[in-house]
Amino acid sequence: MSIRYSHPPEDGHKGVYLRDHLDDVARRANEIVPDRATTPEGESLQRVVETLAYVHDFGKATTFFQEYLRHNTEPEYKPCRYHAPIGSFAAYYVLDAQGFETETSLAGFVAVAKHHGRLPDVTQYIYDRAYNSENSTGDAQTSAEQQQAAIAMQLNDIDEHVSGLAADILNDATDSHGSWDGFRHSYKGLLDEITAAVATESGTTISRDSLSDSCYGLVLECWGSLVLADKTSAASRSEDTSSGAPYKAERPSMQVLDEYVDDIESSSPADPDGSRTERLNHYRSRARSAVIGNAEEFAEEGGGVATLTLPTGMGKTLSGLSAAQTIRDERGGERIVYALPFTSIIDQVVDEVEEIYETDTPGRLLTAHHHLSETKIVDEDDVDADKADRNDDVAGMLAESWRAGLTVTTFVQLFESLAGPANKQSMKISALRDSVVILDEPQSLPLDWWKLVPRLVTILTEQYNATVIAMTATQPQLFDAATERIDNVSELVDDPDVYFEATERVQYELDASAERYIETQSEPKAYPDAGAELLSAVDAGASTLAVCNTIDSARALFDELTGSRRSLLSVGNVYADELDAADTTADIDPEALAIRIKNQSDASILHLSTRLRPLDRLKLIETAKELTDDEHGLITVSTQLIEAGVDISFDRVYRDLAPIDSIVQAAGRCNRSFEREQGRVVIWWLDVPEEQKKTPAEAVYNRGATLLPVAAETLDSVREADTPLSETAVARTAVTEYYRRLHTDKNVGKQEYVEYVDDLRGDKLRDLSLIDQRNAVDIIICRTTAEREQVEQVRDAWKQYEFNRVRRLMDELKELRVSIPIYHEESDKKEKIGQLNRIHEDTDVLCLDVREHGLSQYFDQNTGFVIPDSTAERRII
Repeated sequence: MSIRYSHPPEDGHKGVYLRDHLDDVARRANEIVPDRATTPEGESLQRVVETLAYVHDFGKATTFFQEYLRHNTEPEYKPCRYHAPIGSFAAYYVLDAQGFETETSLAGFVAVAKHHGRLPDVTQYIYDRAYNSENSTGDAQTSAEQQQAAIAMQLNDIDEHVSGLAADILNDATDSHGSWDGFRHSYKGLLDEITAAVATESGTTISRDSLSDSCYGLVLECWGSLVLADKTSAASRSEDTSSGAPYKAERPSMQVLDEYVDDIESSSPADPDGSRTERLNHYRSRARSAVIGNAEEFAEEGGGVATLTLPTGMGKTLSGLSAAQTIRDERGGERIVYALPFTSIIDQVVDEVEEIYETDTPGRLLTAHHHLSETKIVDEDDVDADKADRNDDVAGMLAESWRAGLTVTTFVQLFESLAGPANKQSMKISALRDSVVILDEPQSLPLDWWKLVPRLVTILTEQYNATVIAMTATQPQLFDAATERIDNVSELVDDPDVYFEATERVQYELDASAERYIETQSEPKAYPDAGAELLSAVDAGASTLAVCNTIDSARALFDELTGSRRSLLSVGNVYADELDAADTTADIDPEALAIRIKNQSDASILHLSTRLRPLDRLKLIETAKELTDDEHGLITVSTQLIEAGVDISFDRVYRDLAPIDSIVQAAGRCNRSFEREQGRVVIWWLDVPEEQKKTPAEAVYNRGATLLPVAAETLDSVREADTPLSETAVARTAVTEYYRRLHTDKNVGKQEYVEYVDDLRGDKLRDLSLIDQRNAVDIIICRTTAEREQVEQVRDAWKQYEFNRVRRLMDELKELRVSIPIYHEESDKKEKIGQLNRIHEDTDVLCLDVREHGLSQYFDQNTGFVIPDSTAERRII
């Protein structure tokens, strides 16, 4: 028998025989897919994917492929070189031969056809690939017709040269229910059979109703499981992994979490009749106990979708993790996926989990995964994709495929991996089976996705046997208002109102400018007036936070305050002085920095936005926490980034007009731990900054669905004249009414997105994104000598072709990276940013060294990255 390689000898590595690779991928498929997993028709999913594994590279058995693989020799008829198309027909045959349903066999057809590519318009793809070319007219062959001709040539070639190998593979793949001769002789008949499965009665076009609503989820899981098994096998050179069990997770222990909470509670007295802090501790403990009990009952009843509704300060993270682990243990699952809206708060959750379990990332217990650590994705049906797989990092792939017991990630990674994922993104799909998925702050999801997300959640709960917990203080009624697909939603908190009423920390006040917006939508608040009010608050001894809607608005308010007669010490300037004297940013101690600030002034000012490096923002926020804890007179001017789970507390919060949930999230930074009897949250409507045409509130929230009028009408419905609004009135009554209006009056969410899933439109789904698809430039900003050395290490690794090291080093630089959006009309901005150098020639990521002569104009130590002398349209966060 002639030797057939799946991967040739190269770079000092032995070659991998095709049969060994197929056996290894099949073995891995059995490890990846649980033995109890089933298709929508109740068939063994494990057997389906194992079957696909045996034939996914069947086309590599041809002499055409082997010549190209080993000698880079192109066949005379180029389509004969590709191996996935013939493998897809083999996949349909071997599944059909074992008696699997037609839809299951079609799912296998697509999974193998695209195991190096992305999901297409599935129905149209199947039809186009199988439509019998003998039935068509015309001289010019389509690509599908060319491929069918190539497959016929490949079948003859395999039969002539390696028929014994083909017979063995097909025998194992079908468990002796089919054969090589059976497949070879039935090929022409398969074309008609597959076409008929997705065509109208006339056979001349596709029928969108031919495949069921559950087929998308089936295709996705078959494809993703096969991709994971194949890529990790190729990167491991098909080494035996049976003893190492690389796909197994180490489950975080509920006992360890209980002990951690017990330690906290034993050091913090809890008394419902005691001080405010003691009452808070009492309700935190009570909430967690109730959540655990309800989670156990919920799991016993079969799981599904649950909500966890608690006010800020009630320990949602610990309660959510407790609920997730309770459900996981009760339902026999292996993994928890904790999804957050923003990368900026992942580290905070990860730090807390690392402290609880005394572990580091990445590992089998805990992994943090978001877009800044993504590796390059290859979507090709050729040898280049195989080569990329062999050179990939197995540990990195396992982390990206969420095989750890607990993965902390973003909504982008979770939902874009379910909706039209790229090839490598699909590898995490198998980890979602039997998992518990926490959605932290789901109201942050883009409105356009509010119909699609419930549809994707039904795939998780109904097809993948997962459980979903939506956790927030401001439930957006995503699942209550969803389609009939979700039967019911369970609340894990017995009576959320009890906790909101018992822990009222703030009162809400409407500034006169907000009143004017409600009544006439005229006369916003000028920045000098806003600055004077903030200074007055500091003079009264209150730490103060002002949350703005845009970067330019925050800069305008910051400039107003720093340009005022009142002397405010700049936290950013003091931080920059410390950084100049430090070897690395890690050397900066927020506590020591806070002491230095307090020693220099009794009042200071801090600016926060996404134009500051993530590492600097973290250090500055930690410093601000030290200052506010010591009742220092701090004014912080920030964009909305501070609303998302940042554990910091101010005496007063001023929020530019926004949707109700954003106002409540901002209020979560006020009197967070009852430092005062009650904090104040003031809602105002800030004026238009220079060079803009709309107020920041209107520019951000009246694009697409006009949200501000709905927010204003809702506030108007709950307010009383000259009376502050209670926390319960806003956080419960107003929030509920606001979301009711969005669902019923605005009908938010795009129904066509749901139809893309039902119609298996992978081509349409892959164009969707949770992130506003503006062009953006990523810039790594170096402020210390150590950071400059890190950049040089990247450049050196790239010159040495050490691409795995390049990826690792670039991942380490993610905390120094800012992303600058560029609108199509901003050619001036693009030109100015383009003057910066790229990190290396094979990336679009730029580098700014703030100490380099002539480049300091791009950076302000208070407000971060700036465009020199830019008069272009202002940026919206």
